Amino acid sequence: MPLAVAITGTRSTGHHGLSWYADLFETFLGPFSRDDAHFYIGGAVGIDSLTLLWLAGNSGSRITVVTPGTVEQQPAEARQVIARCGDRIMEITELGAAALGTPAYHARNQWMVDHAAMVIGFPLQGPEGSSGTWQTINYAASQGKPRLIVPV
Repeated sequence: MPLAVAITGTRSTGHHGLSWYADLFETFLGPFSRDDAHFYIGGAVGIDSLTLLWLAGNSGSRITVVTPGTVEQQPAEARQVIARCGDRIMEITELGAAALGTPAYHARNQWMVDHAAMVIGFPLQGPEGSSGTWQTINYAASQGKPRLIVPV
């Protein structure tokens, strides 16, 4: 049975090197990155861009990038990663929000959870907070969906 996975995570990733994230993703995304799997990834910087790069280079899984507005509204670094992985991205879903604030990002996160069977979350290490990552994980819990939480 195909597996649909939403990925959520912090934008603050500079406290670890790229090889640390590669090892982390090998361990925690690798088992789910089958050829029949489908990943929904936000089009932002941080975990979104890092997981997009890793999945594009290390799996045959289908990838959908989801943005709250348009790709053009995303930071330059995120747009570059999306362009670099373009041949591996199955679909880009632009939700068309006029303003990119907290409500638009929460709507994007809920859209991804609603289309997924499970969520893999990469929040910042520490206590649970009110970040978008935790909002997404908690929304998945309210929907009865499995969550794998991997603090970074």
